[in-house]
Amino acid sequence: MSSYDRLQDELRANPRTWLITGVAGFIGSNLLEALLRLGQRVVGLDNFSTGKAANLDEVKTNVSPSEWERFRFIEGDIRQVAVCRAACAGIDFVLHQAALGSVPRSMEDPLGAHESNVSGFLNVLVAAREAKVSRFVYASSSAVYGDEPALPKVESRIGRPLSPYGATKAINEVYATAFALAYGFASIGLRYFNVFGPRQDPEGAYAAVIPRWIAALLRREPVHINGDGETSRDFCFVTNVVQANLLAATTTNADALNRAYNVAVGERTTLNELFRLLQNGLRRLDPALPEQRPVYCDFRPGDVRHSLADVTLARQLLGYEPTYRIDQGLDVAMEWYRDHTQRAP
Repeated sequence: MSSYDRLQDELRANPRTWLITGVAGFIGSNLLEALLRLGQRVVGLDNFSTGKAANLDEVKTNVSPSEWERFRFIEGDIRQVAVCRAACAGIDFVLHQAALGSVPRSMEDPLGAHESNVSGFLNVLVAAREAKVSRFVYASSSAVYGDEPALPKVESRIGRPLSPYGATKAINEVYATAFALAYGFASIGLRYFNVFGPRQDPEGAYAAVIPRWIAALLRREPVHINGDGETSRDFCFVTNVVQANLLAATTTNADALNRAYNVAVGERTTLNELFRLLQNGLRRLDPALPEQRPVYCDFRPGDVRHSLADVTLARQLLGYEPTYRIDQGLDVAMEWYRDHTQRAP
């Protein structure tokens, strides 16, 4: 039995109270669904700036009425410390996911990224410490590696941020370390690598590459690849991310605390390979879809060229073991993407 299997049994037997910030978002709503299915009590906080009420509605549909009754939603903004204090009252574990994601968004609006990702982060951190929560787990990002060229990425070696978004996540880690040293307040950061899965928004200017390309293929529109297509990423299915959050929140290993961990699979996929995986997967579901060739564009400012995680530290200290590779995750998620993407008439 894996560490995560044992943890799930323990949580079912001993429910706790969790706060998820950004609960109406892609990752937040997946965390919510997993915790409710485990019989946990959950408080969710979101201001719907990027999250969607439809994500919460879908969770409600997927869980039982008795499970849903264990969820309490607060509509509010992490940029208001009073809201954060109210949300943290009576909480055992905080899973802080709320942020303005996306490198391009941060390039266009660095002040907005700072207000949500740094000031908002600090508000939640302060509120969690004041409420004496047992553990504060927060979403960091592979963007903190910046211009560090070595592969795979190891937690002890980061570079200079290449975007305001990367800078905000690096600052989060600095604040978490400062609170551990100054106040003895324990936290764990999770450096997500290109997460994908159900409830990931396929629309909008800042949509992630997988849902955006799926939407284009379904609409028989051109798929645009930034650069030559040999840019590579370590794509991580959202179920792996849920596992990492729950293991981090509940670990009793003192050596595991006050660190940041890579959350990924440890495998690299180029954008050209990703395009083939998506096109082939969709054409298996709908053979009438035409074969396409991608359209290559300029490289995108602020992007790193290659990204690959070493997940050894998370394995050793948290018991993390990714259960979905990219092809397995796409097999699970493809029908959701197809069914939730508006197609061309």
